[in-house]
Amino acid sequence: MSHLNRTCFYLSSIILLIVLSSFFEKAPNRHNLTISVNDLKNNVGVLQFTLYNKDGSIPDEYFENYHLQLSSAIINNGSRVTFENLPEGHYAINILHDENEDGKIEKGWILPVEGIGFSNLQSINPLNRPSYKKAKFELKRDTTVQIKIIYM
Repeated sequence: MSHLNRTCFYLSSIILLIVLSSFFEKAPNRHNLTISVNDLKNNVGVLQFTLYNKDGSIPDEYFENYHLQLSSAIINNGSRVTFENLPEGHYAINILHDENEDGKIEKGWILPVEGIGFSNLQSINPLNRPSYKKAKFELKRDTTVQIKIIYM
């Protein structure tokens, strides 16, 4: 082999190794997040499951700052959804019992008239308002979370 052919062979081999090694890089860990809700006051409407992944994204009254959103039918006063293939990280959940199926939080004077729930929050009041910081949790493996829906 001539010097030029040998150089081309080695160069081609290096490029091939680089390309092949990119296929064997470890993909980031990805997981499923299942959210379960029970004890709803009725089977009317749908449940809207909203997933957040950024600080400051909650409160989000008009659903403008979310990462992913799913809706599900209500059966036997409960529902369950799974967000699939999520990368590891911090997330927060907001659920709306959307009885009139308009995708909005219906309010009376100040408080919601439809049920709402958040990860890590068992109650909501003027002194315990939902925020991303309060609702966030770390997803490191396939996880199931039970959320309580709060009716005001």
